[in-house]
Amino acid sequence: MQLPALPLPVLPTLSPPVGLTPLDLLFAAAAATLLLALLLGRWRIAGPLLVIGYAMQFWLLLQTGTLHGAPMTAATSFEILGHALTWRYDALSWFFAMITIGAGFVTAWYAGGGWQGLYRSEGHSPRLFHVALAANVFSMLLLVGSGDFLSLFIGWELVSWASFFLMAIAGGVAARAALRYVTYAFAGAMAVLGALVLIYSVTGSFSYADFVAAVPGMTNGQLWVLVALLVGGFGVKLGLIPFHLWQAPAYAETPGPGSAFFGAISARMGLYAITVVFVAMVGIGRLVQMEIPYTFISARELLCWIAALTIIFPTYTALQQHDARYLLAWHGIGQGGYMLLGLLVGTANGSAGGLLHVFNYAITQAALLMTVFAVMYRTGTADLNKMGGLFTRMPISFAVLLIGIISLAGLPPMAGFVSKWMVYRALIAQQMPFLFVAAVIGTLGTILSVYKLIHNMFLGQLRVEHQDVREAPVSMLAPMLGLSTVIFLAGVFPGPALSWVAEVQRALDLDVVHYTLGGIQSPQGSIDMVWLVGVLFGGFGVGALVFYGLGGKSRQVHQLDNYAGGHFLTADVRYHYSDNFYAGLMHLIGGWYKGGFRWLEGTIASSVELLSFATGGVYRYVQPTLYVLVVAVVMLAWVML
Repeated sequence: MQLPALPLPVLPTLSPPVGLTPLDLLFAAAAATLLLALLLGRWRIAGPLLVIGYAMQFWLLLQTGTLHGAPMTAATSFEILGHALTWRYDALSWFFAMITIGAGFVTAWYAGGGWQGLYRSEGHSPRLFHVALAANVFSMLLLVGSGDFLSLFIGWELVSWASFFLMAIAGGVAARAALRYVTYAFAGAMAVLGALVLIYSVTGSFSYADFVAAVPGMTNGQLWVLVALLVGGFGVKLGLIPFHLWQAPAYAETPGPGSAFFGAISARMGLYAITVVFVAMVGIGRLVQMEIPYTFISARELLCWIAALTIIFPTYTALQQHDARYLLAWHGIGQGGYMLLGLLVGTANGSAGGLLHVFNYAITQAALLMTVFAVMYRTGTADLNKMGGLFTRMPISFAVLLIGIISLAGLPPMAGFVSKWMVYRALIAQQMPFLFVAAVIGTLGTILSVYKLIHNMFLGQLRVEHQDVREAPVSMLAPMLGLSTVIFLAGVFPGPALSWVAEVQRALDLDVVHYTLGGIQSPQGSIDMVWLVGVLFGGFGVGALVFYGLGGKSRQVHQLDNYAGGHFLTADVRYHYSDNFYAGLMHLIGGWYKGGFRWLEGTIASSVELLSFATGGVYRYVQPTLYVLVVAVVMLAWVML
């Protein structure tokens, strides 16, 4: 039996000032939080105050009522060159805004205590960090509320520059990674701008409604140009292959909890934009009809395979990483492939699985990266070859990481299992066996790499230099434990999150998933996590009873000691194997895929440099007025045709 739509918490109603809506107040609260960070960011009290600011934003988001109610348009609007900029929230906007504000909330909480003190002691400015975080949240709230293509482009650029700010404030390696990101972002922005020019030439406006009305009359050629420009432009931020090489270094080198914020939501802005244009406006049905000439491959199938390759290649690149931050950052790219793949399948289960994975992955990645930075806070390193045995020193952090990697790998009973299972079932039901195999191959790589992560950090022999390591401070543990609790509860009881997803599907005019408290009911595959988890824990209970009640006697030894091959090994003998983990597998796989993409990126960069040199020569030696005239005539002819 399907549950009714689960209601949101009952909160006091808000009576906004005359002429303003709760959506206007949400934007005002986000701007006020940014101002608060600017004025008070260097004080120790800044962290708690900003946490309150993000909590206020979440309360105002609930006041909009746009999840279960009608869309809301902000009273605030601007006009640029005769074109109105509008902002509007519907269920899709609410869903992404909820994750954005939640990510900002836990990030500010984590950053406001012990981590902030360490960051300041290293010569960095906590105020700049808090300002950059608040700027990211504010710009993302504007982006997901875009009411027309012009406001979408402006929001897109604000998010790009706010992201660059948060990446670059640490300087050094982080600044270099940020510069690489902004190069990709600029190229993506130019692609999006080109698409907007095409849309304006067809519709005469930047209105969403005018574009939707014009889509049936557009040729496949025009839509293919839009697919190339917009998927390329939005795919840069999402990290789709082949535009993904910037993301892992940029996210991994971002200061501490900022990396967790990026991993949770930033890349999903690309998914949001793709969903708005190609799912809500163009429609998956039209993508199916758009076949590549002289082939049987449609636009949807092409995008599905891009998503599948995005799952596989970054995931196996993660296996080669010896830095815990980079390992998780590479996985962030791959998980975006699952989200896009589920959406493009288009069925009730598929799109619900893709959307649900946005939420599940956000809470999972935030918890994992916060744990890694908590370990760095105590040990001073993220190098997996320089850790081991930290379980006895940081048991709470170990538990959070364990919950997180189970979810990331897509195993029960954690949240990630439900959304990945739904994507798998949708692929099977739609008779897409090769895409299903690709998704499973990605999951296998994820399982291998997350085992490497927990093994090298927490299991095995404790290093001598870490004997005095203590658990992370409460200011870090509290958001980590909160996120891990949500991961577990969302795995056992996915119904509440699925109720949000169902509303998003209605807003997108997709088939709506039939959800229950424990999962879904569908002819294409049903699941009840309450029953499954009960059986799972019952099996664990029987196993524990057999092991402890009927098993033989065990003897505890000191963690610094070990035993192998008939010999006792003491702390001075390094037996814990972590260096170059999965060396044999990497020898078989090789670095051909990563090297291939580096070669492609280098080739593109060289080509752009050569083109720039040639263009500069033309500009210097040809009459500038003639050059400008030729370009203007070509652009005018292209627009008119």
